Amino acid sequence: MSALPAYASTGQRVWHYTFRTICGLIFFFLIFPILVILPLSFNAQDFFTFTKEMLAFDPAGYSLKHYEDFFTNPDWQQAMRNSFAIAPVATLLATSFGTLAAIGLSQSHVPYRSAIMAVLISPMIVPLIISAAGMYFFYSRIGLQGTYVGVVLAHAALGTPFVIITVTATLVGFDRSLVRAAASLGANPVTTFFKVQMPLIVPGVVSGALFAFITSFDEVVVVLFLGSAGQKTLPWQMFTGLREQISPTILAVASLMVAISIALLTVLELLRRRSERLRGLTPS
Repeated sequence: MSALPAYASTGQRVWHYTFRTICGLIFFFLIFPILVILPLSFNAQDFFTFTKEMLAFDPAGYSLKHYEDFFTNPDWQQAMRNSFAIAPVATLLATSFGTLAAIGLSQSHVPYRSAIMAVLISPMIVPLIISAAGMYFFYSRIGLQGTYVGVVLAHAALGTPFVIITVTATLVGFDRSLVRAAASLGANPVTTFFKVQMPLIVPGVVSGALFAFITSFDEVVVVLFLGSAGQKTLPWQMFTGLREQISPTILAVASLMVAISIALLTVLELLRRRSERLRGLTPS
């Protein structure tokens, strides 16, 4: 946030600092739960609360045993393998479908674009429990309930709206004259897409893919409805740990997932800045 100019009035100064205070309080409200989880994951005891040793910053109160349990426990490792087996494939499908849908809807001659867009992004609007129940009854009739393919397709359906929105936002600033110029020079539509259009919308495509990956990687409701014991993912294992055995390893897993989310959000911000530079919205 830029500093106030020297000629700012008293009211402007009051609003400036009030606004900054409000933003700081909101930021604290959103981040504080994460700040609680991170130190608790290093608790030397099997507790979900801060011990006296931790509050006194005694090294004896801290340990890496919960992280060690995560990396050595076969149940947690199987859940991690399942998550990394499901999320990338679901992301690939969601990115492919979402990018094609966004490019198609960006054409001015497509009728009922608003209605089609509303249907395609409906998984973001409809409560997840309703979507999961509907997928359960539908997939059970076609034999995909409890299968790897069923879970992947369900996660792809949940991630596709994020890809559509991000790619559509990127296409808003796309110069259509570039496509017409490529066509006038003899390039076919496929060549035009990969040589002209795709390089300019890559930041939006990758951003949508990252959102789709996070959606699949963190999703638990749909996999509870559609998955079997063989498709138990990390969120499912965390849910089971809270409900049945209250394992503090959940805190370590949550901390690792927070670290992954921060890394992905950093990549998203870098891609956003690159997209703005390519579209001429910010100086190089």
